[in-house]
Amino acid sequence: MSEHIFRVSLQREDVVPIYRQLIAQIRAQIESGALPHGARLPASRKLARRLGVSRISVVNAYSELRGAGYLSARAGRGTFVSHERGASPSPPPGLAPRQRAGSLRRMMRLALRPGVIDFSGGSPPTEFFPVRYLQDAINHVIERDGADALSYEVPEGYLPLRAAVRDYVRAIGIDCRAENVLITGGAQQAIDLVLQSLMNPGETLLTADPTYLGVIDIASARRVHIHGVPIDQDGIRIDALENAVNDLQPRLIYVMPSYQNPTGHLMPMHRRRQLLRLAARQQIPILEDEVYREFRYDGEELPPLKALDDSGVVIHTNAFTKVLLPGIRIGYLVADGAYYERLVRVKQAADISTSGLNQRTIHLLLERGMLAQQLERNRIELRRRRVAALAAAQVHFPPGSRWVAPQGGLYLWVELPAAGPSAAETYIAAIQRDVAFAIGGLFYTGDGGSHALRLNFGTHQPASIEEGFKRIGAAWRALEVEYGSIEKSVIM
Repeated sequence: MSEHIFRVSLQREDVVPIYRQLIAQIRAQIESGALPHGARLPASRKLARRLGVSRISVVNAYSELRGAGYLSARAGRGTFVSHERGASPSPPPGLAPRQRAGSLRRMMRLALRPGVIDFSGGSPPTEFFPVRYLQDAINHVIERDGADALSYEVPEGYLPLRAAVRDYVRAIGIDCRAENVLITGGAQQAIDLVLQSLMNPGETLLTADPTYLGVIDIASARRVHIHGVPIDQDGIRIDALENAVNDLQPRLIYVMPSYQNPTGHLMPMHRRRQLLRLAARQQIPILEDEVYREFRYDGEELPPLKALDDSGVVIHTNAFTKVLLPGIRIGYLVADGAYYERLVRVKQAADISTSGLNQRTIHLLLERGMLAQQLERNRIELRRRRVAALAAAQVHFPPGSRWVAPQGGLYLWVELPAAGPSAAETYIAAIQRDVAFAIGGLFYTGDGGSHALRLNFGTHQPASIEEGFKRIGAAWRALEVEYGSIEKSVIM
């Protein structure tokens, strides 16, 4: 059996010892499946020479991994990935995806070091933040409101802000009152409140597959079963969703209709109406996440699901985190009747109220027209960066790669050729070239995304996008050259 070629990225100036870095990276690749069970690793002397480290570092790493059950030594044959802790062909149901996600996240921490062109994040670039206007608004609110600005607000939120949100969503077709608006600590808290309000542990949440990583995390924390439904270029497939509804009796459907994270897909009008008809017929609430709605570059502006909702089954959420200030953590929910009352009760139990100073500051920025100004600036610049990303992908990514030009959002979702290196393998090679991306498997509720990358083109100027995509393509090609000489295994 030939030895399995794998990639390691060592930080020689790091306070973490070399052998500990080796342990962490080899273990992550075993748990993710990038090093499959039964794979033979290089001899300690050979690996030490290849990495330019002392042999004792490799010996110590191998020894500790053997003790933990990740590796096994076979006399006269070498060191192998153990069947006990490797990527077993038949893992216990529900366990492997969670382990894989943890491993991929550990790998992605390598992107945190200085100098890396990092496409893995989920936020707009910091240069977009209106810091000067924020400082002025905070000062004005404190001078105007004094201690009231620092006191608890009612759980529902600062009433003038709720009224401003009402006016904003009415402009996009959602007919509601301020009494239907609940202010939250960002969209992430909004999602968590909905799951706590409407679901019990063990009940089923349906979502697209792939989906927003945050909803996977919240479902796990709340011990809710999350089931991914296949998608196409129009978003979640209604035929597959209807089958899942009939089979699983879900309590909630979570969707991101506009420029979905991670794929960037926009759900067309006919698909929105089909989804609403299904939910109304089955009386299943829909949580509509519209945090990317404002990042539209071309194409027709479509109404949110809540604007089309005649049955009161949609709970609408959005936030000012993407379009204005991520760190301020102000979002909102729009819900009807009993849904709203339950959400308020859970919100009050969760944190009493969202920061009054932050709510009043956002309200003042809205009053001053900052949102409209910021949106226009964001769209112009992000459209320019999207053009750069599509051009760079065409030049630098390998033949056979697939992507769809997003009409909005922050992300380019790329599927590398299935016959070549996986996303996890490419990531390890790319990190050595000081570039990082989000590994596609993170966004799946189960298996999937082994060759997918999510690239946040919004965080970088065109020159950095060009250079970063060039490095990713070079990393993949360097691995592809070696692929012909190594044993092929099903990975990720």
